[in-house]
Amino acid sequence: MLTAATTYDALREGFDWAVPERLNMAAQVLAHPREQVAIVDLSEGRREVTYGELADMSGRLAAELSKRVAPGDRVGVLFSQDAWCAAAHIAIWKIGCISVPLFKLFKRDALASRIGDSGLALVVSDAEGAGMIGDMAEAIVPFDLPEGDVALVDTASEEPAVLIYTSGTTGKPKGALHAHRVLTGHLPGVEMSHDFLGHEGDCLWTPADWAWIGGLFDVLMPGLALGVPVVAARLPKFTASEAARICQEGAVRNVFFPPTALRMLKAANQTIAGLRSVASGGEPLGAEMLAWGREAFGVSINEFYGQTECNMCVSSCAILFEPTGGATGKAVPGFDLAVIDERGDVTEAEGDIAVKRGAASMMLKYWNNPQASAEKFRGDWLVTGDKGVMEGDVIRFVGREDDVISSGGYRIGPAEIEDCLMTHASVATVGVVGKPDPLRHEIVKAYVVLKDGAGASAAELQDYVKARLASYSYPREVAFVEALPMTVTGKVIRKELKARAVMEAASEADL
Repeated sequence: MLTAATTYDALREGFDWAVPERLNMAAQVLAHPREQVAIVDLSEGRREVTYGELADMSGRLAAELSKRVAPGDRVGVLFSQDAWCAAAHIAIWKIGCISVPLFKLFKRDALASRIGDSGLALVVSDAEGAGMIGDMAEAIVPFDLPEGDVALVDTASEEPAVLIYTSGTTGKPKGALHAHRVLTGHLPGVEMSHDFLGHEGDCLWTPADWAWIGGLFDVLMPGLALGVPVVAARLPKFTASEAARICQEGAVRNVFFPPTALRMLKAANQTIAGLRSVASGGEPLGAEMLAWGREAFGVSINEFYGQTECNMCVSSCAILFEPTGGATGKAVPGFDLAVIDERGDVTEAEGDIAVKRGAASMMLKYWNNPQASAEKFRGDWLVTGDKGVMEGDVIRFVGREDDVISSGGYRIGPAEIEDCLMTHASVATVGVVGKPDPLRHEIVKAYVVLKDGAGASAAELQDYVKARLASYSYPREVAFVEALPMTVTGKVIRKELKARAVMEAASEADL
C-alpha cells in the first residue's frame, strides 16, 4: 500500500515495490477476517458476501478444478459482475493455473479466437455462459459443488497467473500474459486515483465489466486486496439513472467511470451525491468535463492511464495536485515513465509514451507471439503506442500513434477535438479522424451522433471548435451518423472511422 503523503514528491520518494519472491494472488485477496464484507451484490436485491464465503466458494471450485487441470493450464472465466466471477479467478490462481477473462457480450467468433489462441482447458461460467461456450470447450457451472478445498499452490511472484486479451482495435487481439505480481503492480495507481483508497466507509464500483483489465484489476481485485467492499451490479445497458441508483443503493463512495460513461452522465445532467472519489481512464478528459465533474459529483475527477500490457502507470490525485484538462497525470510511484524518440532516447519533444522495465504491472510477454513481444520494447522501454509530451513531471496525452492527424504541417490529436465537440449541447458522442486530402495531406473529419431531438449544422459545430481550439484544427468535414463503431469497453474505434474516411476520399478522387 502507499504511505500517505502531503506532496507528490514525498509519495514517490517513500515508495518501494517490495514484491515478495513467493506470491499467490489467491492468498493476497483473501487476507482479511472471514466476517468482513468483500462484495456487495445488487444483482437480485442486496446480498453481502464476506471474505469467508468467498474463500469457501473458491475452495470448492479449486477442489473440482484440480481434478481436471494441472498448474500452468489456462482456464476461462465467463461471468458478469458476480461474486462467482471473483471466486473463479481466485480458485484458478490457488491451484497454480492461469485465468483467462471472457466477456458475456462476445459472440462466437470472439470467444473462439480467445479459446483457440490460449488453448483453454475449460471455462467456469453460469448456465448462460455454458450455453455460449457450446462445443468450443468444457464448461463448469460451480453453483452446486459439494464442500471441498485444496492447499494453496506455492507460486513465485513471476509465475504466470492471468492472460488478458487486448480489445483488438488494431489487428487481431493479443493475449497479455501477467504474473502473480500484477495485482501488487496495480495497487499504488488505484490508491492514488481514489485519493488514497481505504478510508473508513470506502466502497468501490465501476460499470466496466470485470472481464476487462479496467474492471478486474482497477476495481475488483484491488478492492478485495485492500479490504474495500466492491459492488457487483450487472447493467444490461448503461444509463445515467441506473448508475445513480447503484451508487445510492450500494453506498458507493469510490467509482471508476470510463469517459463514455461520464459523457452520458453529463448529457443526462445526472448528479451523484455521496462520492469521495471519481476516477476515469481510457481517453483524456478536457477542462470542461473536469469542471462539470466537480459540479456533478462534488469532487475532482482523477484521470489515470495505462493499458492491458502495463496498467495503472500514470494518475492524477486531487488530494495532492489538482487535475488539469488534457494532462493525464504524473507517474505512479514505482513506475519510471518517459517520452522517447525512435532511437529510444528520452526527448522533451512529442514522442512515444514509454514505461521502463521493472514495473510490477508490466506483462511478462504476449502469449504465443514472440515477434509482437519483441516489438513492444525499445531497449529498456515498453512502448505504449501512444504519443505524448512531458511537461515537467506531468504527462500530456496526444493520441494513439496511428490516430494523430497530420494536416497542413500541423500534428493534431483527435481527442482534444472530440472533447471540445462533446461540450456542445446537441452532441451525444463523436469520433474524429484524419481524412486523406491532396492539399493538406489530411483534413480533420468528425463523425457526430446528435442527442435525440437535438439539431445542429456542420457549420455550427465547425465554428464551435474554431472558437475553442486552434483555427487549423477544426473539422473541415462533419458527418452526422446514427451510431459510431465502439469497442465492448465503450471506446470509439477510430480505426473503422479512418477506413471509412479513406474510402470516402478514394471515391471522391474518382469523380
